[in-house]
Amino acid sequence: MTPLPDCYCPVDGTRVAAESLAWCCPVCRGPLDLDFAPTPAPLKSLGGRVNSLWRYAEVLPLPAPSISLGEGRTPLVELEDGVSAKLDYLMPTLSFKDRGAVLLAELALRLGPREVVADSSGNAGTAIAAYCARAGLPCTVYVPAGTSAKKLEQIGAHGARVHVVDGDREAAAQAARERADEPEVFYASHVFNPFFLHGTKTYVHELWEDLGGRLPEVLVLPVGNGTLLLGAALAVAELYTSGLIERRPALYAVQAEAVAPLAHAWQEGADDLVDATATAPTFAEGIAIPRPPRARQILRAVRDSGGRFLTVTEHQIREVQRDLASRGLYVESTGVVSWAAVREEELGARGAVVPLCGAGLKTGLAGTGPSGG
Repeated sequence: MTPLPDCYCPVDGTRVAAESLAWCCPVCRGPLDLDFAPTPAPLKSLGGRVNSLWRYAEVLPLPAPSISLGEGRTPLVELEDGVSAKLDYLMPTLSFKDRGAVLLAELALRLGPREVVADSSGNAGTAIAAYCARAGLPCTVYVPAGTSAKKLEQIGAHGARVHVVDGDREAAAQAARERADEPEVFYASHVFNPFFLHGTKTYVHELWEDLGGRLPEVLVLPVGNGTLLLGAALAVAELYTSGLIERRPALYAVQAEAVAPLAHAWQEGADDLVDATATAPTFAEGIAIPRPPRARQILRAVRDSGGRFLTVTEHQIREVQRDLASRGLYVESTGVVSWAAVREEELGARGAVVPLCGAGLKTGLAGTGPSGG
């Protein structure tokens, strides 16, 4: 069996064997990174490979899986001059979270726990539940009160046990972590487990291939826990270090104005979260994260890229979701925030690309019923 790269704590350097069930740094209890610096394959060698994210085998920390559902290779379409969208809602579970979930489920299958647990506001939970079902692994997903009914239905349909926590997103995460500390439990955390980030990074590897071996000047990405943005930063570094791109794109991070702790820290010029900021209900439930554990890494990645943070209002989310629907693209309310930011900032001249991360069927139209925020 191919050995796994070790994990390590980016704060204090503590190393953790990937074959263990440890889900965080044993010293500081922070999230882990992967000791893995791969070299991507050149563009010309990708022809004829499997039509999924597993075509980028050289940059993935696990070998070809036994449980793939064909995830990845989503379409890139033009929205208007200078702006394109990658349709990541066209995934097996209808969200981009499949990119990381397949790696976590494959890792869990290799480690053989008695139970897999996850916490989620919906999309990560549905993805973990689906891939655990595919792998034949028992799964429990902790979700906050107010999670969209359709997401709860989807998680349960895959056979996972749904545990609704009477509290917010952080309360659901805390409940899952307490369970994860029990013996023989694998915590399929899309935040703490670095294998997830090495799945989401394939978004950028695909984009690089879609654009014929280049990347746009600007990548605009929704940020809650930052798994897509941090994955994008990994991929950009891999491509740049290998000489496969000449310049790094700027990373523009988008938060809902109602829950924007990272944007607030950015405005204050801070390297980490500052004092707790006020929050309010938001249609963008998937990025309503008051205290993201990887905040320092997210802020540094945006700063190092020459990017910035942007926020969008509930009115913008509502209007832009309908705008996309009028263009034939039915996207959930969280998934439209990048397009809302691009329209507000007029980034088309810089050749921006936005991800449409989740299908509209998961939440319905913002403002027509319970938002789940």
